[in-house]
Amino acid sequence: MTADRGVEGLLRDLAPQVLGALVRRYGQFDRCEDATQEALIRAALRWPAEGVPENPRGWLVTVAAHRLLDEVRADRSRRGREDAVVAATPQSELLGRPADADRDADRDDSLKLLFLCCHPALSPPSQIALTLRAVGGLTTAQIAAAFLVPEPTMAQRISRAKQTIRANGGTFAMPSGADRAARLAAVLHVLYLLFNEGYTATSGPDLTTPRLSDEAIRLTSWLRRLLPYDAEVAGLLALMLLTEARRPARTAPDGALVPLAEQDRASWDRELIDRGVALVSGALARGPVGPYQVQAAVAALHDEAETLDATDWPQILALYDLLERLAPGPMVTLNRAVAVAMVHGAAAGLALLAELATDTRLARHHRLLATRAHLRELAGDRTAAAADYRAAARLATSLPERRHLTTRAARLEP
Repeated sequence: MTADRGVEGLLRDLAPQVLGALVRRYGQFDRCEDATQEALIRAALRWPAEGVPENPRGWLVTVAAHRLLDEVRADRSRRGREDAVVAATPQSELLGRPADADRDADRDDSLKLLFLCCHPALSPPSQIALTLRAVGGLTTAQIAAAFLVPEPTMAQRISRAKQTIRANGGTFAMPSGADRAARLAAVLHVLYLLFNEGYTATSGPDLTTPRLSDEAIRLTSWLRRLLPYDAEVAGLLALMLLTEARRPARTAPDGALVPLAEQDRASWDRELIDRGVALVSGALARGPVGPYQVQAAVAALHDEAETLDATDWPQILALYDLLERLAPGPMVTLNRAVAVAMVHGAAAGLALLAELATDTRLARHHRLLATRAHLRELAGDRTAAAADYRAAARLATSLPERRHLTTRAARLEP
């Protein structure tokens, strides 16, 4: 890892902590988010050359707080708000001490911030997008790719979400009762997307971003401790652990993608697999069954198979049938098509994919083309499979995925 990438990872880890510290002190989520982004940009420019400060979190909080205060002071039409912010500022900060050098210095407000971003005044897509930005540290482009929408559309959604929280007076506190239950589904989906972005990066030179997956697992583990009897929280954590267990085998020494069928299963993390299996087994026994538990059960079947041929594909297909009833969507159907092909033959799977091709959310997505290429390869149509692999490679924004798809195409061409 280069020094620049080390700084980038550190900033991503610290971003929600810094934003949480600011919102806890001053409120004004939208202004605090802007100030935090300014501090992160300044650090990204200075730290690689000057070195990381001894107290990087304190440095970021101080710079962001000063940026916030400067903005308020410059806005003379909001004099009353300036007075409120200055009055809330600890004297230690005004004297130049690090803004987190008080008794709350070690407090991590990431989980509280997570629930704030899932404010009930926001639509579920806006809740998820804002949380990925504020807590996950993802770029607007990465979030847009996760939602399968254009980047300008996502930028507008995030801006409107911040304005909505401001207009509705969102409080920086853990919700309780019915409010917490209403926000939990969005929180879980946020963590799911955050983990996925870490496990398979949407774009860039690396296949994975482990820091994102680690953060998703950390926050989900917090939720598990907070809600120990919630089966879907346990199911999501199990899904993450069972998927994370395969990370050591996902890339070759040169960083190339290694598909599941070709992975060295001996290198999978057995401890994570055992923990994940125990979690999902307990959750399924407790019920009611939800989508994350079903996906975790699928992951467990893959992880417990000693070889690819030993995989219980009929059981996996049955689970995808259930998942399609619980949470229908194009990605679920895409994965189900693979299971159908493994149980009933490639032609049956390809028939399902033909229906998906009319879904505008997925019609031009590289995963649809890559899956069709795989099934055509299984069916023996090498020419059509190679064409699909190349078309998928042109659409892929992840460099390792693009190289993998191009290599697959080259192997099939005469």
